[in-house]
Amino acid sequence: MGSLVTQQSATGATAANDPSALAQDADWTADMVAQSGYHFHVRPAVPEDEALLADFFTHVDKEDLRFRFLTAVRTVAPNQLKALLTLDHQRTENFLAIDAETGVMIATAMLAAEETLASAEVAIAIRSDFKGRGVGWMMLDHVAQFATAKGIGALESVESRDNHQAIKLEQEKGWTASSVPDEPGLIKLRKTLQISAG
Repeated sequence: MGSLVTQQSATGATAANDPSALAQDADWTADMVAQSGYHFHVRPAVPEDEALLADFFTHVDKEDLRFRFLTAVRTVAPNQLKALLTLDHQRTENFLAIDAETGVMIATAMLAAEETLASAEVAIAIRSDFKGRGVGWMMLDHVAQFATAKGIGALESVESRDNHQAIKLEQEKGWTASSVPDEPGLIKLRKTLQISAG
């Protein structure tokens, strides 16, 4: 899997394995380079991204759509797209990953926190022809940095037990797994974040 090598914000601040640099970046945009050398750009979603998101989900395979929405879906409905774009950029955020060369959207990482900021749920989807490049690994890091900066105490992800790739990724990143009551087909993964005193 890829690892974070360099992140460059639109304002010019660079973070190399330094979450605090991104924590100070108001717009949370970043240029990322995977360990493999793959380049992509990350930015928060805006309401005008509905068509971009709609096209993106047509390139996510059916099994990954099921894993993302935890139900069988053929297409992502307009109300679901709007929900992914109804953001306050504090407790809710949706990061879009864009291929650096083509401008094609390749991934989405959604975060939604409780009012108390005790925890936030995370859901990631990756375009099928861009899987295996370390994008998910780096998006998870970016979401964790954002959550830490916002004072969120923990990240959680509810996964289908069949989604072995996502479960393995999250466990490699230090997430712990537990069962979901009355839902034998699901598993909850959780990672406690270290909130800085300042």
